[in-house]
Amino acid sequence: MASLAVMTDIEPLPHRPDDAPSPYGREEDFTPIEKAVLSEKDAYLDSEKSSKLDAVDGSEDGDVVRLKGEPVITTGLDVSRFLIDPRDDGDPALTFRSLFLGTLFAGLGSALCQIYLFKPIQMSVSTVFLLLLIYSVGRVWATFLPRGSSVEGTRFSRLAPVLEFINPGEFRIKEHVIASLVASTASGGSTAVQNFAVQRLYYNTNVGATTAVLATFSTACFGYGLVGLLRPLTVYPSEMVYWGNLPTVSVFQALHFDMTGANAKRIKLFWTAFTGMFCYEIIPAYIFPLLNGVNVVCLATQHVSANAQNVITNLFGGTDGNEGLGFLSLSFDWQYIGSFYMSYPLLQQANSWVGYVFCYIAVMAIYYSNTWNSLAFPMLSTSLFGSDGLIYNQTAIFGTTFQLNQTALNTVGLPALTGSNAWSNLTSNLAIGGLIAHTVLFWGPDVISSFRQARTKSQPDLHYKIMIERYDEVPWYWYLGLLFVSFIAGLIVVLKGQTTLPVWSYIIALILGAFITPFSTMLFARMGNGIATNQLMKMVAGAINPGRPVANLYFSMWSHDVVGTSVNLAGDLKMGQYLKVPPRAMFVTQVWGTILGAIVNYVVMVSIVDAQREILLDPRGTNVWSGQYPQSLNSAAVTWSLAKELYGPHGPYIWIPLALVIGMAPTAIQWLFASRWPTVLGMRIDSIILPIIYQYAQWMTVGTNSPVISSVIVGIISQLWLRKYHPGWYKKYNYILGGALDGGAQVMIFILSFAVFGASGTPKPFPAWAGNPAQGNVDYCNGNGALD
Repeated sequence: MASLAVMTDIEPLPHRPDDAPSPYGREEDFTPIEKAVLSEKDAYLDSEKSSKLDAVDGSEDGDVVRLKGEPVITTGLDVSRFLIDPRDDGDPALTFRSLFLGTLFAGLGSALCQIYLFKPIQMSVSTVFLLLLIYSVGRVWATFLPRGSSVEGTRFSRLAPVLEFINPGEFRIKEHVIASLVASTASGGSTAVQNFAVQRLYYNTNVGATTAVLATFSTACFGYGLVGLLRPLTVYPSEMVYWGNLPTVSVFQALHFDMTGANAKRIKLFWTAFTGMFCYEIIPAYIFPLLNGVNVVCLATQHVSANAQNVITNLFGGTDGNEGLGFLSLSFDWQYIGSFYMSYPLLQQANSWVGYVFCYIAVMAIYYSNTWNSLAFPMLSTSLFGSDGLIYNQTAIFGTTFQLNQTALNTVGLPALTGSNAWSNLTSNLAIGGLIAHTVLFWGPDVISSFRQARTKSQPDLHYKIMIERYDEVPWYWYLGLLFVSFIAGLIVVLKGQTTLPVWSYIIALILGAFITPFSTMLFARMGNGIATNQLMKMVAGAINPGRPVANLYFSMWSHDVVGTSVNLAGDLKMGQYLKVPPRAMFVTQVWGTILGAIVNYVVMVSIVDAQREILLDPRGTNVWSGQYPQSLNSAAVTWSLAKELYGPHGPYIWIPLALVIGMAPTAIQWLFASRWPTVLGMRIDSIILPIIYQYAQWMTVGTNSPVISSVIVGIISQLWLRKYHPGWYKKYNYILGGALDGGAQVMIFILSFAVFGASGTPKPFPAWAGNPAQGNVDYCNGNGALD
């Protein structure tokens, strides 16, 4: 291999003297197996200096590729061995302080999550944002609240145990992790609440708080019970990374471990980037929204004909919700770019780029060829339309009973999907079929070996070995008990709530969700993102509950949302393994966070829906608020409740359900080809992950699309340039930087949402100027005349 470095790039590495304390904790507390595991880490550290001399040409050391002596982080094993510190200080985790802070900030996390579900782009709440606030308050708590030692020898000495209980001293990493995960769990399992938003918006039904909380708790905790039973497959192995969590893990360790040398530089970078992004985000988000999508083509075509302008807007526009595909737009608004692309492995991103290309071509081709009568409707929208091109009058055919009135249907006619929405549904089914086939054919052997290693406790992952030796695992019957409690909570909702869902259908929904969960979780753990499986759930619901859109909503909640919460909670369990949080403390943390999230998410949803009702019902929305998520839920519920008419042999969308089976065939052919020719032209055939390509082939069919190109650029810089050619900097700073940028942006967005965006009242828009036009599209893709 050609040399990629020169000798002047080599810097001396710090070496730990033989008599120096171990960076991993007190060595006298270690068991033999822990000493053996950690000796591997020390051996690697001690050999790095010589490795820099031996491997400046990027030569391979076993399965590890080194550049300038630094391992290039590529696989999950690389992450486990070289990126995550195995240190475990044995500090307490579940304390009054950790639970109190977690409970306090769970409200903040849940509120922010609901806010983003009503945005043009759905973004997850950054755990980094939450952990930073918790860290600041935790440090103040530890410093200024009295401790038991402060009253010893005084007349208040009998209060010492109470004070020690309230303030156990230094705010250490495991307390910090527990508090942060309570907050993030509360904000993560909340999409089920959107079903109640749909009923509030489209069916004029205000679901009671008790029903909503029980239903959300049931969905999330059933998902957690599944996660617990699947731990040997989805948490323990090294390849189960959950790449999006790596910035969070890096920030935790940087804040609490050695604060000298390189770590001090990481902390300085973190706070500098956090502060800079916090101050900057107000500009693109509020003052200068044009920065969310700068497109030279749009700016240069202000005076073309109306027909040409429409085509330009559809292809190049993308700053407003459902405006266009955002081709060649550059976004400078970090809230919509995010650090995901600094975390996702290059393999995942390369497959997603292929999907983007298909999306640009397919959506434009479908629209301008008038496939599915596309030209009669907006190019991008998740709303349902009638034959007259107006919003479909679903109330007329479902009435107050939420069940189909065939006579009214014959009068009103069938609803129609936009071409982009039909394409999105079709590719989603392709992705589900491809996901099942890829997991079984390519990853099947790994599934068998993972369960075998868990049974014999021979899983080789470094962090798993430490955990299994030092801490008691959660018994499997705890998770079974949680499944039972969740089932009963859901059963109460079905019997007493306004769901129109039969009990037998509820049971089928849970079985279907349990079947899909391991497939989705494995893909998410390995690649950093999953597959939207809700189309499969809607299909089944429509088949067994025809003419019942609300029943379809709830069926999907107890099938698809179970999958979504399972993925999130499995990622948290992996974080606990990386950071050595006792499994039983994690169990209490996640159950408590789920209960809190169920309550807060409902309250915030009601506040936003009541305050922004008209905008949320609008097919396009604005660049601040959008009802696209509840719109898509409702559209799918209505159309699949008319499955026979719309998706049957004589329906206009017959290819959408067939795509589920069709999606399996190319993956099966790929597997047969890879069995015979594993590598072609230097590329491994199994590196082509068709379900990811399918998923991203519908990525721009809704929402704000201007950040797509910017996210690709961020991914190339991080995962190609930095990771491959500057692995030392990448390992030390990449995830810290991503977490800081997310945290700064999301703190500012939370403030702006309630201060000026109208999350709980009347919005206060920034005065109009060239960077914030008062009319037309923000990116000028409709030639609004503001530049004349």
